[in-house]
Amino acid sequence: MATTTIDVLEKPISRIRETCEMMGIGPKFDRALPELETYLESQVADGESSETRLTYNGLCYLKQLFAS
Repeated sequence: MATTTIDVLEKPISRIRETCEMMGIGPKFDRALPELETYLESQVADGESSETRLTYNGLCYLKQLFAS
């Protein structure tokens, strides 16, 4: 099951990384990556499988994380 989760998260994490780099917050992304992975894994465990939705949810999660 872990292999499936990693495959499902690969594209969303890559897209989120690109977005953060374009915004100049690549280092913040790198520090937040373990928390982001945990969050996205919980989304997958709850049944989310859409790469687009996982990307969006991950970006929203980081926005909240960076605001605090």
